[in-house]
Amino acid sequence: QVQLVESGGGLVQPGGSLRLSCAASGSIFNRMGWYRQAPGKERELVASITRGGITNYADSVKGRFTISRDNAKNTVYLQMNSLKPEDTAVYYCNADSWVAGTIFPYWGQGTQVTVSL
Repeated sequence: QVQLVESGGGLVQPGGSLRLSCAASGSIFNRMGWYRQAPGKERELVASITRGGITNYADSVKGRFTISRDNAKNTVYLQMNSLKPEDTAVYYCNADSWVAGTIFPYWGQGTQVTVSL
């Protein structure tokens, strides 16, 4: 059974930092990443990383956020620096398992990130 367990969300002031973690279990995951969804908006990709370390970032977070992963622990991290109020959202961990050419996406339960004074 696949499980994604997220941690690290919370309340932070503008300009502050947070680190999100997502521990995955139950499969081998090729691509892992973070999405976010703000109230009234669609879920959007924040950053992703392949098992080989290739990363992809949304333009809005480039230079401020860093995604990394520990393959041995099946864990993905998102270091968020210089946070802005517009980064406020529920952040979801995503992990894709590829089996026989088919992608099976899995999602965490979400963790709230609030950037406010």
